[in-house]
Amino acid sequence: MKRFLTQLFTVCAVLTLGASAAFAAEGWGENYEKAAAQAKAEKKLLLLDFTGSDWCGWCIKLNKEVFSQAEFKEYAAKNLVLMEVDFPQTKPQAANIKAQNARLQAKYKIEGYPTIVVLNPDGKKVGELGYQPGGPKAFTAALDGFKK
Repeated sequence: MKRFLTQLFTVCAVLTLGASAAFAAEGWGENYEKAAAQAKAEKKLLLLDFTGSDWCGWCIKLNKEVFSQAEFKEYAAKNLVLMEVDFPQTKPQAANIKAQNARLQAKYKIEGYPTIVVLNPDGKKVGELGYQPGGPKAFTAALDGFKK
């Protein structure tokens, strides 16, 4: 019985970790160290999307109007490394990702969602955004201002 429970626990843990990773949208990472290393190697801005992906209305609106649009995806592929720093209410999330996200939230003093923190390839904060109307064109124009 003990062996069965150990195996069951292992299977549940693997499924939970796999499900958590599957929830990050295509093209978006959820591991800060990997994202920061990629941004540095590729000399791109690192975009940290602090979001409540399954409950925050403005976050969902930003995703629908900007992040899911082809125009933004094309811009991001050339200019950004994307990382979702999610604080879901119903979606499962691995404990290590929860802890990492809490550290990032404290580090950047995030008080509301969505908050977009933009870092240069060396990890220095160069800008911050929230939801803004105007779709991908307005959003990418704001991001271009942080490239200097």
